[in-house]
Amino acid sequence: MSTEARPDRDPARLSPRTIALYAVGSVGTGGYATLPGLVLTYFLTDNLGVAALAAGLIVTLAKVWDVLIDPLIGAASDRQLARTGSRRGFMVVGAVTLPVFFALTFAVPPAWGPVAGALCVLLAFLATATAFSLFQVPYVALPAELTSGYDERTRLLGWRVVVLTAAILLFGAGGPALRTAAPDPVAGYLLMGVAAGLAIGVGMLIASRTAAAAGDDPARPRDPAASSAWREQYLSGFRALRRSQPFRALLATFLLQALATGTMLAGAQYVATWVLRSEDAVTLVFVALVGPALLATPAWTVVARRLGKERAFAIASCLFLLAALSLVAAVWSPGGWMYAAVAVAGIAYAGLQSLPMAMLPDVISHDERSSRPGQAGTFTGIWTAGETVGFALGATAVSLTLAATGYVSTVAGEAVVQPPAAITGIVLSFSVLPAALMAASLATLRRYRLRREDIEALQTTDA
Repeated sequence: MSTEARPDRDPARLSPRTIALYAVGSVGTGGYATLPGLVLTYFLTDNLGVAALAAGLIVTLAKVWDVLIDPLIGAASDRQLARTGSRRGFMVVGAVTLPVFFALTFAVPPAWGPVAGALCVLLAFLATATAFSLFQVPYVALPAELTSGYDERTRLLGWRVVVLTAAILLFGAGGPALRTAAPDPVAGYLLMGVAAGLAIGVGMLIASRTAAAAGDDPARPRDPAASSAWREQYLSGFRALRRSQPFRALLATFLLQALATGTMLAGAQYVATWVLRSEDAVTLVFVALVGPALLATPAWTVVARRLGKERAFAIASCLFLLAALSLVAAVWSPGGWMYAAVAVAGIAYAGLQSLPMAMLPDVISHDERSSRPGQAGTFTGIWTAGETVGFALGATAVSLTLAATGYVSTVAGEAVVQPPAAITGIVLSFSVLPAALMAASLATLRRYRLRREDIEALQTTDA
């Protein structure tokens, strides 16, 4: 057996190769989470002429589909692990099929009309979401199986978030740049969809190799006869929620924060176009957000090691809340100062990404002491569904705000003037709304009571 095959039973640190392979997967997760959230609603409203409310509904329906299938994929991934010793099969299928469906999502021309265009985008994005879930759910389950170390999980997820923030910068800045590199918007969106889809798929495929190291554990139960009934798979997720109080608290916090960051992500292109008065300014917004995050992620790892993950998480949440709330001043005085506020949010965002993901494996290990091991996929299926709900409702909240404030949709090449109420709505969805959601997440985080000593006690018992 190789030295990498049993990192969760080895007191040594995870090898650089294992960490690197796992982190590369965030090229895929960062690209998928960033680009559709950034440009899909805008693509529908300002390129295909779809009404803002209908555009938000399309994004929401695709995310509802995610919520339905993620627990099923999680349970199926657990069965695949029990049967084959690896979660890799689903991950490879998702990596191979996603590039095709992602490109098709942005291949719809305005000439088809708003109704046909909206329907085609919905179908293509549903297929894209399915492919992504096949990869993402088992991918998130791997850290609990790669290592049992409290600090080592923070290190593993910290490097993952370094790559994630770099991917957000790459796709958030490079995607819109590719869109404008073509001679017209139709060709630009297609170029962006093809190039981004391929990059996402390659990152996912490379990361799938990590599953072999995580699955090679002879102590893990092999139970290929586990029930495959849909009802039982959903019930297993609800049972996990009911029996694990730390999981409920962490999931509620993460869901609210995904909703907060989802509203800012969905509103960024509108802020660039109508508040900063430049469609291309979205690139600078992303540089301001992600540049500081690249430097801040290792710092959050140090803070978590000294103060504990849950305290570091609370500090990052408070910092993000203050930065988002300060942006409300853009209603009266928009300008370049907004980039500085976004940069502060970026420092906090690094912690909001790495810390809860490092806490999730602790929750799974804690649950395994009172239940049977090999159920990480069940937890991550529910977790991914919750994350999806947050980001979906973020886009929905922005679209509802636009519709309520009289936002005027258009097709590519047409010029419109937005009413002042719509501009105000854009700013509020980028500032006050995410700040309020972040404040609510602090209340749920207070209920998370799993500490370092609890996890280290589990390690001592296992030893």
